[in-house]
Amino acid sequence: MNLVNCKTALKTLKSGLPIIFPTDTLPAIGCLPKFSNIIYEFKKRDRNKPLILMGSEHKHLIDYVHQTAKEDYEKIASKYWPGAVTIVIPSSEEQTVNLTSNDLTIGLRIPNSYMAQSLLRETGPLLTSSANISGLKGSITAEGIALDFPSVKILGPIPWGKSSGKGSTVISWKKSGDWRLIREGEVLVRELY
Repeated sequence: MNLVNCKTALKTLKSGLPIIFPTDTLPAIGCLPKFSNIIYEFKKRDRNKPLILMGSEHKHLIDYVHQTAKEDYEKIASKYWPGAVTIVIPSSEEQTVNLTSNDLTIGLRIPNSYMAQSLLRETGPLLTSSANISGLKGSITAEGIALDFPSVKILGPIPWGKSSGKGSTVISWKKSGDWRLIREGEVLVRELY
């Protein structure tokens, strides 16, 4: 198993390769935004399925949000982050180069995980997906994931702390004050306003 610390992980990411790290939900495979194709290759993921941009702090993600949605984004982000809620929101015009969706939206999340946040503070926002081969149930342990991705470096130390093993709840912004539940996950979202 190729274990790395946060500093070594940054070198790996800058070289265009992904890193696997724990989150509060499922382990993630992440890369610097300009290298998004690498995750699709390693996961064998359909390129029509977007990735999630994770950050360590709200201020690191706000520039990715379109001006028309910023107020609603701030309300939801302050209520649910850090945590297991992914916000799909229109992307700012300046950040469209980082999009992996076809509809000018971007999924954003701040995980409630010390290890994930430590990595993201070192690297800046990372495009991510769950650390499994697409279509297959993945492991939630570093040891199990190393079997699926033997060449990918894994953030240590291990064993990782406890995670839920369940995907994040995904909500999508439609217009001012109007959110939709896309996928029920770890967090039960009772009011979307």
